[in-house]
Amino acid sequence: MKITGDLKRDFSALKELLPAEDILSFDFAAEGGITFRILFCDPVTDKELLGTLVVRPLMHYRGGTRAEDVGEGLASPEMRSFSNLEELAGEVLAGNPVLLWDGMDEGLVVGTKKVFLRAVMEPPTGVTVKGPREGFIEDIKVNTSLIRRRLKTGELKIVFSKIGRRSQTFVALCYLEGTANEAVVKGVEKRLKAIDIDGIPDSSYLADFLCSRPHALIKQVGTTEKPDVFCAKLLEGRVGVLADGSPIALTLPYLFVEDLQAGEDYFVPPLRATLTRVLRLLAMLAAMYLPAFYVAAELFKLQLFPVKLLLTIAGSIRDIPLSPSLEMLLVLLMLEVLNEASIRMPKYVGMALSVVGALVLGETAVRAGFFSTPAIIIVAFSAIGLYAVPDLIEVTSMVRLLLLLAAGSLGTYGIILATAFLLLELTATENYGVPLLSPFAPARPRDMKDSIVKFGLRSLKLRPKTLMSPNKRRMNG
Repeated sequence: MKITGDLKRDFSALKELLPAEDILSFDFAAEGGITFRILFCDPVTDKELLGTLVVRPLMHYRGGTRAEDVGEGLASPEMRSFSNLEELAGEVLAGNPVLLWDGMDEGLVVGTKKVFLRAVMEPPTGVTVKGPREGFIEDIKVNTSLIRRRLKTGELKIVFSKIGRRSQTFVALCYLEGTANEAVVKGVEKRLKAIDIDGIPDSSYLADFLCSRPHALIKQVGTTEKPDVFCAKLLEGRVGVLADGSPIALTLPYLFVEDLQAGEDYFVPPLRATLTRVLRLLAMLAAMYLPAFYVAAELFKLQLFPVKLLLTIAGSIRDIPLSPSLEMLLVLLMLEVLNEASIRMPKYVGMALSVVGALVLGETAVRAGFFSTPAIIIVAFSAIGLYAVPDLIEVTSMVRLLLLLAAGSLGTYGIILATAFLLLELTATENYGVPLLSPFAPARPRDMKDSIVKFGLRSLKLRPKTLMSPNKRRMNG
């Protein structure tokens, strides 16, 4: 619906679009005889700023009725004009008041939105000893400013769009022009435009639409809360996506090896970074396979245990009424329940929960003969190993359960079959033409210099071949 220039008619049309009781308005007259009316959303508009930047300057306005003339009389640095009433209504709901008057050709939107921000601080999922400690927050403008501060180049493109029929969430597509593969940029942009949903409360909603296989076992979109990691991925040739209201940024294309890496790896000697990555990989494999191998050995292959260890285990499980697979399954289930409870409960109850979990459900259950000591130890080590790679906890915990069920049914053969299925799933998954297991499947020796093994910075003169960047060289000399 277009603006007519009749104040009463245009205001009535806007009120029909905005019938909520917290949408307020007030009138005031300028010295030149024009009566202005401001429409704003009370909870999200800074009324003090509105009075300072809009009302006071216009009290002395003596110009014409065109939007350009009225705009020159305002003291606000952020102004936009719209001739469509639906767009004006959307700006009011976003917290930006709309200025109306008789004879206008366009309605003026003034940027006086009330902003509630938390401080930029180190994110809980990216704690580092060395390196930057800044993290994204829930405001997309602050997040884009953190990126701009690190990449001071005109090649950095940030394309904004609104997604969500009712939430109208700002989404930013970020990439380096000439470095990111154009096909990937267009592919991400196409999928973002195709999203038709009521609202986007978090960037995780976007991740489901940006992957080629939504029901795959392994995730296909990278995530980070650190601006330095996000910018490093853009420099490699990836595309980034930010959503207003979410501190988690998305990066595409995603490689499985990314989650074995950490931002701190690039601020320590290469040998130390390599050892840390190998340790993360071993911890993740142990977390997934240790419970399954224990159950398989106990049920089908007792000779896999050394003799002294076998005698110890036999003494521990002698009076246990449960089968090894059922016992391990119940202990894992107990661990998952404790984990969920510790996250959801208030922080001041956390100590009591730790005592209950360690003493009542752990030691007391062993003494009562419900669980064996080796099962508790193996599950505890498995739980610790999962957190060595925190970005893959959801996937590895499910894989651990599948391996346990396979081991309890078919023993070591079940573990081998489940592993083959997992490798088939990993090798068959790709997104935007990039294989998930690259640079190992298919093998790309050049990209292996920054995979599990970390070479020195001087050896990384070329961008990853996997990402198909048109600008292959990132370092001279």
